[in-house]
Amino acid sequence: MKSMFSKLKKKSRNEDERLLTCVVIGGGQRGSNYALYALDFPQKLKVMAICDPREAVRNSFQKKYDLPSDSLFSDWKKIVEMDKFVDFVCICTPDSTHKEIAVAFAKKNYHILLEKPMATTEEDCREIVGACKENDVILCVCHVLRYYPGNNKIKEIIESGEIGQVVNIQHTEPVGFFHFAHSYVRGNWRDSKTSSFSLLTKSCHDIDLISYWMGDSPCTRISSFGSLRHFKAENKPEKAGMSCMECSVEETCPYSAKKIYLYPAMRGNFGWPVSVVVGREDLMGEELVAQLQTQLSTGNYGKCVYSSDNDVCDNQIVNMEFDSGATASFTMIAFTKEICERKTKIYGTKGTLEFNGGYQVDQFDFLTRQTTTHQCAPKIKLQTRLFGHGGADFYCMDSFVKAIASNDRSLIKSTAEDTLRSHLLVFAAERSRLEGKTLHINKEGNWT
Repeated sequence: MKSMFSKLKKKSRNEDERLLTCVVIGGGQRGSNYALYALDFPQKLKVMAICDPREAVRNSFQKKYDLPSDSLFSDWKKIVEMDKFVDFVCICTPDSTHKEIAVAFAKKNYHILLEKPMATTEEDCREIVGACKENDVILCVCHVLRYYPGNNKIKEIIESGEIGQVVNIQHTEPVGFFHFAHSYVRGNWRDSKTSSFSLLTKSCHDIDLISYWMGDSPCTRISSFGSLRHFKAENKPEKAGMSCMECSVEETCPYSAKKIYLYPAMRGNFGWPVSVVVGREDLMGEELVAQLQTQLSTGNYGKCVYSSDNDVCDNQIVNMEFDSGATASFTMIAFTKEICERKTKIYGTKGTLEFNGGYQVDQFDFLTRQTTTHQCAPKIKLQTRLFGHGGADFYCMDSFVKAIASNDRSLIKSTAEDTLRSHLLVFAAERSRLEGKTLHINKEGNWT
């Protein structure tokens, strides 16, 4: 492996153009997604190894990235024990494991691409940032919404002063009724004890985005309200079974696992969320449908949504006041037709901005009383398959790779300090919800 890495470095013409190398730690949906950059831009990045406890995932990476057998790992600690052999690690493991893995690789001087959330406790987040600073490591937590074209257009207009001073931001994340059932009732993020609370695992993106738009004005007061409103035993229909595969009222339930997974697969739709349930890329057609039926009959994804062990909020609001006097409100709601198509309204002293997902920002000017429509569609469809979050996944990964190649940290839109600050806001909001009080930030930077 060392000799291969040496050959790769010799191909470089200069530091800005040199071929970078990485190890993917966690080859699930997000890890597989970011790794696609290496297939689309083989002159910029090469995946050198995969670490995942699932043999099927390791085998899939081996075929896709032409990896030798000694580059397949089931335990990340084996990699840490080796001499450093790549430029960075891409950590996309379960949220609760982030701190231990990130700190270990920071101490070995690996640069780090870390899927959000950074970690599941305030203390762990601080430790990750501290380890990266101490070892001069570039850390990029994947707050990909900062790279979304429409969100950047909003930032640009705010900084131009065209809408005057920002007075209020209203921002909503419509999670999507079946997306929430999949990920936060049946899926990996359903239980705050094994993962974390939903404002952190789903919407730390959004709290970070509001902070990004507010610029240099920090949040000084925060409050939050929310609950698990619907997906609990008391709302279970009479005569409903424990599994959707054997339920007499399944046809009348919009959250039926058959409707979300089985029927789409039978029509040939094998992508997300079906792919998450099956967990294997080597299956197609009838073989995949058979495996899916087995998983739904025996696993959590086939459970009744009113009989799962979920406890995270399905609706939550966050209210914020900033040092400038501006205010913001954020709503996370499960029960929507749209899936993660954020909706934003920004009220300034000279005009307003409105963004309803997609690639169009509408700007109204109080002086002219005219509306200007800004088109913000990314022009990357022919360049990459990394089109998640409307192209933001690509821009995040591309910025990170360029930052390492050129040693220019300014290319990363969310610094380690930015990320820590917005994560602390999320933890403060959840404390407010649980304790039933408004929190203030003190002179030491702590929320009380």
